[in-house]
Amino acid sequence: MAAVRGEHVVDITDIAPTVSDLMERDDAATIVREAPGGHTWRLDDLLDATATGRRDAPHLLAPIDLQVIKAAGVTFVRSLLERVIEERTGGDPARAARIRTRIGQVVGGTLDGVRPGSPEAAGAKELLVAEGLWSQYLEVGIGPDPEVFTKAPVLSAVGTGADVGVLSASVWNNPEPEVVLVVDSHGRVRGATLGNDVNLRDIEGRSALLLSRAKDNNASCAIGPFVRLLDDGFGIDAVRGLDIDLRIEGADGYALHGRSSLREISRDVLDLVAATHGAHHRYPDGFVLFTGTLFAPTEDRRAPGEGFTHEYGDIVRISNPRLGALVNTVVTSEQAPPWSFGVRALMRNLARRGVL
Repeated sequence: MAAVRGEHVVDITDIAPTVSDLMERDDAATIVREAPGGHTWRLDDLLDATATGRRDAPHLLAPIDLQVIKAAGVTFVRSLLERVIEERTGGDPARAARIRTRIGQVVGGTLDGVRPGSPEAAGAKELLVAEGLWSQYLEVGIGPDPEVFTKAPVLSAVGTGADVGVLSASVWNNPEPEVVLVVDSHGRVRGATLGNDVNLRDIEGRSALLLSRAKDNNASCAIGPFVRLLDDGFGIDAVRGLDIDLRIEGADGYALHGRSSLREISRDVLDLVAATHGAHHRYPDGFVLFTGTLFAPTEDRRAPGEGFTHEYGDIVRISNPRLGALVNTVVTSEQAPPWSFGVRALMRNLARRGVL
């Protein structure tokens, strides 16, 4: 557990042995800024070791630990329609362009500005049903209840500089650049960071019941580089206004740039938190919540009409000036370093250091 202070990173494990413990404290921001710490590293040295893959030197990990990793899906209209297209194609990218045109002709601006769960949303539903275009994705996109699912197991996320994995069986996939909220056990948003909720469009498109197969794989969840705590200079309204930039660079010279803005989200971020945590569900160690993305690339890469998909070796950079940059290299989940540091390993590590 460490705090970033200017050009240095300070070990504060003696005060807060885990990130989860820190988030429970009302003085978390003060601790990070001012509390006396132990060992100190130069931030540039940690970043260099992280970026160059040096695992024999101190380097950055995902900036969360005991929190449950949750994700909200279909929270933007643009990506909502792409989920409908995945479903209609049955996961076949070759059919995407034709179905995208058909849905655009019928839907048009019908969903623009519609508040989920409102009478207007119910009217849009009636129109889409009449056109034979109703979908389970539209239900969670404009219906009263959002989609919230468990993205990955505790401690399985990778951080910046790590490989990020897609299943070798997937031929239609993309990154999902998102703001990730860090929430304590009381349901209070305590901070924010960046995340890549890797999306396998072909697998989920075959059936929504394959969501776990599409979302929860080795190295398929990236979070980082740091958690920015909420304070007087960075509150929840600042989070609501964040723009997230995405850049993908392929080994073949391919480049793609995209942007996702939380200002265009269909449901407020606090509504998503309330749907996740409450009398119906508690998280004693807190949780993190991916808030969804606008990014659903339709630009062709491999073949006309098939849209974007990853190639081995793609560099994915997700960034925001206030949250830093999360940078990962795409490999297959089968080739990525296996997840080996679980809860037992963490407990042994903390006990060995005498901070339990």
